[in-house]
Amino acid sequence: MSFARIALSFTLALGLATAARAVELIMVEQVGCSWCERWNEEIAPIYPKTTEGKFAPLRRIDIRQEPEDFTYARSVNFTPTFVLVEDGKELSRIEGYPGEDFFWPLLDQMLSAHTDYEGETGS
Repeated sequence: MSFARIALSFTLALGLATAARAVELIMVEQVGCSWCERWNEEIAPIYPKTTEGKFAPLRRIDIRQEPEDFTYARSVNFTPTFVLVEDGKELSRIEGYPGEDFFWPLLDQMLSAHTDYEGETGS
């Protein structure tokens, strides 16, 4: 096997390993959830632009949908619920949306306590 193929194989394997280790913030939501709508108005437009959003990109899952790539540590009963996931494992969660003044500090605390996150609060 040529050096180029070995290097490419190594790079692809490293990329897959890195992708598998990615931290995500899962938003469990449902149609008609007024607190989900409020989060969508107050946070959703800016979340991907924040330090938190870049560190833990958002993925949305309907409460009735069972994720294929991770398992919840316990059932989700409220929407929205924000589940921090890494390597297919739930690390922590925020149940409900407490408003933007409380969301950012709670998210910052969750990321700092359970990952190597060292960012600034998003709002």
